[in-house]
Amino acid sequence: MTVEELLAREAIRDTLAKYNTSGDRLKVEDYVACFTDDGIMESEYVAAEKAFRYVGKPEILAWQLRWRNRDPDAERIHGATFIRHHLSTSKIDLTGPDTAKVRTYWVAWTDIGPDHGGYYLDDFRKVGDSWLIAHRRVRLDWESPDSLYRTAVTNTNA
Repeated sequence: MTVEELLAREAIRDTLAKYNTSGDRLKVEDYVACFTDDGIMESEYVAAEKAFRYVGKPEILAWQLRWRNRDPDAERIHGATFIRHHLSTSKIDLTGPDTAKVRTYWVAWTDIGPDHGGYYLDDFRKVGDSWLIAHRRVRLDWESPDSLYRTAVTNTNA
């Protein structure tokens, strides 16, 4: 493995961490900065009411802003007081000098403990000095019967 490959892998890991910490903290501009301009964020293999697909930074930003800018008097989007996404195994395959395929397992913790989990299937692309998500497919493997996020995506899809 070359130094360039090691640096690419570490930059990808940094983007993965930035994505999760930004999303959990509703730092939407930092979250959106993890994507290429034409980036895609979508769910796969979920019920129709939980499905989503956002193409390009403007659509991803608008989706995230619905979480942050919701009407405080409206129905709650979810029942959690916090969420923390934890990443575990991350398999990074560099497919070219500026491209990579990445599979990362995740679990989301809320007030109840483990709330839901799955994995990300990502296509990364190097843009300038940054490795960014060009296409993220979110797969949900498991959801607690007591999940506080069971209606979260449904309540932010528009």
